[in-house]
Amino acid sequence: MTSSKKNSLIAGFGREGWGVIIYCAAMFWFYVGMVNDGSNITAPAFAANTGIDYSMVLSMGSVAGFVGFLFFIIFGQINIRLGAKNTSAICMLIAGLAYIGIGFSSSLIGYAVCLCLVTGSVMSGGYIAGGTLVAKWFPKKKGIVMGYTTMGHNLASALYVPMIAFLVNSLGLRTGVLVPSVLVMILGLIGLLMIKNTPEEIGILPDNVSKETYMKEYDTSDLVKDSTGGWTVKSLLSERETWLAASTTGIYQLVTVGVMTQLVVRNMQLGFTQGQAITIMSILAAIGVIGSWLFGVLDSKYGTKPTMIFFGFWYMAALVFNVLETRTSIFLSVFMIGMAIGGSANFTTSLPAAIFGRHGFEKVNSVIFPIQGLITSLNFLLSGISIALTGSLRGVYMLFIGILAVNILLILLVNEHKFNRDYQAEEGLEANKAVS
Repeated sequence: MTSSKKNSLIAGFGREGWGVIIYCAAMFWFYVGMVNDGSNITAPAFAANTGIDYSMVLSMGSVAGFVGFLFFIIFGQINIRLGAKNTSAICMLIAGLAYIGIGFSSSLIGYAVCLCLVTGSVMSGGYIAGGTLVAKWFPKKKGIVMGYTTMGHNLASALYVPMIAFLVNSLGLRTGVLVPSVLVMILGLIGLLMIKNTPEEIGILPDNVSKETYMKEYDTSDLVKDSTGGWTVKSLLSERETWLAASTTGIYQLVTVGVMTQLVVRNMQLGFTQGQAITIMSILAAIGVIGSWLFGVLDSKYGTKPTMIFFGFWYMAALVFNVLETRTSIFLSVFMIGMAIGGSANFTTSLPAAIFGRHGFEKVNSVIFPIQGLITSLNFLLSGISIALTGSLRGVYMLFIGILAVNILLILLVNEHKFNRDYQAEEGLEANKAVS
């Protein structure tokens, strides 16, 4: 095992590196809080304030998910031109202003527009800009780093929901949303002032390695300075690994979002009260923090592709235990699903970074992440069809088991380091290059 790989397992990120990690985790915290979990509070409050049917308000989340695809494309291009630091700051500013708009909206159209802006901007900040920061700062430690940053997802489930519930219930929707809105804009300002696009800008090297290690185990060509890395949209879309990276990671997110958005209802179908079902969801969030870290460690130690294969079998087993519907299997599934939910988001950046490396990652991610997001958003459609056909969420989970099995087969086709110039340099191989 090389020195850089050993160092990746003991987390020698440096002070500045930890700053990047915490910043990315904070963006994920606001994403899950504002878009996913926090909607359990803000959506009912908006419906109560306006008298609009709650089911109509809730359905705007699906609209925002599909519209977000356009934002991902736009912010992907902004990220190429302005850099991850500036892009993330812009995204956090828009998210904060649009979240205020949710509180002040008086019509369903106004609410939908603001929700689309929040969803598109805060997700782009976390995944497009944040993903680029991870790839540039931690090209070989990205597995464990994503394990840390995606803890923001689970901490949002545990902390954001109680916060927004207290604020909205105490101050009302309009005033209640002001606190997270101001906080997310402050986060963007902190990023603008303190975060750098690459470690080289402040005189340190990727993964916080020594110059000797960098020269020996990393690609040092000038292509790293090019935000495209020689890639074009056409060349990326014609490359098999682009579609494999986007589809396999998108499918894991599809299943995870599908499970989480229906989890309370599913647990009530299994005989739990609503209070017990909500408590189980909180327990899953806590377990997910461990899952984020553990799958990150496995990624760093064994590689992204083997970890994703193991993850797929783990997730399938978790859902199998759930559909068996025995008392023992249900509680076992709660633990296993919690671990899986924690690790799922790790791969959205880790696999593309493993395949394509840091060279031109801005361009690569501008193509891959919109495809990931579009695939993820299909969970609502699949869940709806499955419920209509089977009349139960048990059928949805069985469908997800089949999808996960197919995904494992797709992962087996992935060439994990095909265009990763740092990997090629470390192994003494001639690097594959982009075909523009």
